[in-house]
Amino acid sequence: MKKRILDIVFIIFGTLLFALAVNLFIIPNDFGEGGVTGITIIFYYLFQWSPGLVSLILNSLLLVVGYKFLDKSTTVYTIIAVVFHSLFLYLTHDLHIESDELIVNAIFGGVFTGVGIGMIIRVGGTTAGSTIIARIINKYLDWNVSYALLFVDLIVVFASYFIIGAQSVMLTIVMLYIATKVMDFIIEGVNPKKAVTIISKEQNRIAEQVNSIMERGVTVIYGRGYYSNSPKELLYIVISKQELSMLKKIVKSIDKEAFITIHDVRDVFGEGFVDISK
Repeated sequence: MKKRILDIVFIIFGTLLFALAVNLFIIPNDFGEGGVTGITIIFYYLFQWSPGLVSLILNSLLLVVGYKFLDKSTTVYTIIAVVFHSLFLYLTHDLHIESDELIVNAIFGGVFTGVGIGMIIRVGGTTAGSTIIARIINKYLDWNVSYALLFVDLIVVFASYFIIGAQSVMLTIVMLYIATKVMDFIIEGVNPKKAVTIISKEQNRIAEQVNSIMERGVTVIYGRGYYSNSPKELLYIVISKQELSMLKKIVKSIDKEAFITIHDVRDVFGEGFVDISK
């Protein structure tokens, strides 16, 4: 219960930061945005429609369509995020910061957006909209969530070119790139790595390929199956998240029936990673 309350606090604070990014840095400087928020901003520029109301309507529709791709907890967290994001967009509409430096506003817009969305995703929620699409891409194409979100967002940004012009589009891309990097940092933490355990009848071939292709060490752990009581050799590998897709391809090409578990690792010290003395 304590963790759930803390998660909800993270989500609410994340939606506040995201709303502040829109009202303090994006709209006053005629920037664009990605996903549903970008569409709501386009409607605001064209028709002066309330971003909070349009965001609530569009995100609710997308949530109805995409709820099956989210588990129960994520769905609840997403509903909370959608409601509070729309509420904060409305409540902070009249807030302003006196700054005419477009690049500075783009940087801070990216930071606020990245921290806000990162906090929401880190605890298992989404902001619906393009985040749901990004999670679908992550599930079926194995793309990193942050970069899948950037890809979807850029589609909307380029569509806004005819409304906000070339300079604003370029600054928006800078802002989104910063947001992606910040979001990735918030979600993954410092020095993000993955620990992978593989159970396969072809463990020797897999280990050999990992050594030769990925140039990563493999640790063999000896165990036995409880039901069959037969001895088994488990492969334990620590890699960066960027190498995860390659490892999956290697295992799949050798043994499609292999059993794989993947764990998040915050920090790794030792040969091939970070010196433990640092």
